[in-house]
Amino acid sequence: MPPTKRKTEGQKDIRSFFEKESNHPGSSTETSTGTSQPGGAAASETFTGCQARVKEENDGDSVEEHLHRFIVKFSRTDRKEYNISCDQPRTVLEVIKSNELYKKMNKYSDDHIVIQLGKEDRASIVATHFPCSCIRDGECLIISGKPEKVEEAKDQHYQMIHPRNKYSVFYIDREGGINTKTKELFRSTAVKQFKYLCVYGEKGMTVKEAVKRDGRFIDLDYFELSDNENPNVFTGCSERVDKLDQKEFKICLPLNRKGNDEGGQENQGAANRSEHRPGTKAILDAAQQSGISLKTVVEKSSSDKTEEIYEILRQQFPELKELMESRFTENSYQEELKLRKENFGKIQQSFSEVHRVRKLLKLGQSVCKVVVEGVCMGTGFVLFDNFILTNAHLFNNCVEGQKLQDGIDVFALFNYDEPEPNTNYYYFISKTTFIDFDRELDYAILELNTQPQKPNIKLKKNIKMPPGLLKEFGPVPQNGEACIIGHPNGEVKKMDPTCIIETEKRGQAVSDHLHSYKDTLIIHLLSQVIKDQGIENIMMGGNEADDVVTYNTFMYHGASGSPVFDARCKVFGLHTAGYAYGFPRETKSVIEFARPLLSIFENFVRKLKENGNRNLLKRVEKEADSNQHLKQVLKSESDDLEEPMDVDEE
Repeated sequence: MPPTKRKTEGQKDIRSFFEKESNHPGSSTETSTGTSQPGGAAASETFTGCQARVKEENDGDSVEEHLHRFIVKFSRTDRKEYNISCDQPRTVLEVIKSNELYKKMNKYSDDHIVIQLGKEDRASIVATHFPCSCIRDGECLIISGKPEKVEEAKDQHYQMIHPRNKYSVFYIDREGGINTKTKELFRSTAVKQFKYLCVYGEKGMTVKEAVKRDGRFIDLDYFELSDNENPNVFTGCSERVDKLDQKEFKICLPLNRKGNDEGGQENQGAANRSEHRPGTKAILDAAQQSGISLKTVVEKSSSDKTEEIYEILRQQFPELKELMESRFTENSYQEELKLRKENFGKIQQSFSEVHRVRKLLKLGQSVCKVVVEGVCMGTGFVLFDNFILTNAHLFNNCVEGQKLQDGIDVFALFNYDEPEPNTNYYYFISKTTFIDFDRELDYAILELNTQPQKPNIKLKKNIKMPPGLLKEFGPVPQNGEACIIGHPNGEVKKMDPTCIIETEKRGQAVSDHLHSYKDTLIIHLLSQVIKDQGIENIMMGGNEADDVVTYNTFMYHGASGSPVFDARCKVFGLHTAGYAYGFPRETKSVIEFARPLLSIFENFVRKLKENGNRNLLKRVEKEADSNQHLKQVLKSESDDLEEPMDVDEE
């Protein structure tokens, strides 16, 4: 199903500060972080920025030669059309995202986007990494999003974009050919709405390499293409794409063939792949321009120049160790490293005990991916029965009173534990009226329809809702271990063991993070960015210092609404947000926080009593009967509201 982190209000975009003049043309990055929350763990509504791709000298068009324009529509039914100019070699998605309209009109992450080529009704679609040079001047592209992942496209953004004459562009029919009736060919059923999938490959590349890189097809060991005009003419997957330009084909599968192509074909493919590996300079430039780690670029490029690259870096940064040591006196540097390793080791040891992992995995079955269709996605978990708890900020701008706006559907996906296309999730659709919605404490409780759904499959058996976690609620520990389970970036369910940062240590934790940057100007700039987000509110003496639990985690975008567990596997927090700053292609967070669940429960019970919702209150009391912490909250609220409740009964 579904998709996406918006730019946090008050969060400044500091990318321009880090951009340096370069002889290599590249694309700007757009990283958004979400909602009125400070950032970090906000609802995932990220439009991942343009990934860097290095253009070597004399390898393509100049800016003047490349300049062209195409038309973009953000809905097939929308009458409005927008002219977008392209002045440098990029992917079509990079060109579209360079326009400010994209942020306003599109609400889906990159791998959930479908790009239709031309205005003809559902004719053909291109991949997000399709070269802009292969789009005719004045051609129309129609952008839409799907609730399920459409393509798996990672490595291709590091390929150079060439002029049109370097590519062969061909079309693969949605309808398969021989031996495909019972076979799945595509990662998403969304592509079957269109007649053709438009595929490209550099000349010299094999058909198999082009199809695999496309990202929308299931990985196939061996296949052939039958020509639509001459169905008896076949092209093997090891053949080059050079002569396929503008032709239409169907994928055909062998009846009982297993394994990969013959060795000669594999060797030829390896030779072709090596031609596309960028050099040392290209890899270093890609890392610098994209803001991602060098290790990532090296891995994605399959480069054999790793040692050469790291030697260059060692020569460029001999003062790095000296800088780190200058922050400590005498042997304190080594002592600090030892202390941090010991602390992390304790956390790692605690959450690596089999009995604890087993219990967390069992409790984690109640965690779900929450999709607000067309808006954003986050995480939630079953509270009890068919009620789930998540963050209120996921529903910004789509709530009227206590109800979802018309046309807004919310899905709760369970068992989303394996990457597509192997995932076996099922989902429930939320009712439109919130059981409780509180912006101040940033939580929302929704009631799910009890009939489970499964994409494109009619369920043969009744799937039950996972058990609720309300019984497992506990108080906030003052320190020690914590573990978050959620769906960061809308991906499969993940766990992150971490450590609680005590209130008095929050300032030092933020300072340590910022001082990893050696430039004092950068440190000052980043300090101002997070200060503008209101980070002082959670520091010692701040107005929310005692109302949140803080820690560090990689669970940013899409993880809002995740449960936070303590070392005893009791759930104590609702992972809510963090204080973030943006680099090209990347957002980092200095500290993240959760809302205490007992405070949320107390507020929820108070509202049930004030609203006279006695049936649901009785169900809550029954669920809480075995938990002393919840019983204490119920007793306290009963004492506070005893007289008003008696008046209501009269």
